[in-house]
Amino acid sequence: MEDTFLQPGQLLARGVCRHLASLDFETIEEFTPERGKRVDVMALGPKGEIWVIECKSSRVDFTSDQKWDGYLEWCDRYFWAVDLEFPTELLPDDTGLIIADPYNAELIRLGPEEKLAPARRKALTLRFARQAARRHRALRDPRL
Repeated sequence: MEDTFLQPGQLLARGVCRHLASLDFETIEEFTPERGKRVDVMALGPKGEIWVIECKSSRVDFTSDQKWDGYLEWCDRYFWAVDLEFPTELLPDDTGLIIADPYNAELIRLGPEEKLAPARRKALTLRFARQAARRHRALRDPRL
C-alpha cells in the first residue's frame, strides 16, 4: 500500500512492526482483543510474550484518546510509539516507549512486565492466530 493512503498512526505502526520483526516478534495491526477494543499493534514474541503498542502521531491524538489504560489487561508489556517530534513528557513514565518513523523504530524504554494469566494468554494467542489466518486468507481469496 502506498504511503499516501496511510494515516500518520498507520505509518508509525508500519515502522514499529518492521522493528519488532527484527526482534523475532510477529505483529498484527488494528487487533481486537475483545469486542469494542482495538489496539494499534499487538505483538507476539518468540516466548509467547504479548505486547500492545499504541501509536500516537500528535499531542491531540494522545490527549483525545483516554482509553489506553483499558489495554493494560491484554498484554505483558504496554508501549507508546511516537515520532521524534512528539512531546514524550506527556507519556506516563511507567509505560514503554518506542520512537518510530514509517520505516523503522527504536525501543527506548521497556514498560513494566505484568504477566498475563495463563487462560487469558491462551485465549489471546488463539485470537491472534485466528485473526492473522483470516487476514491472510482474505488476501489470497478476497471474494471469500
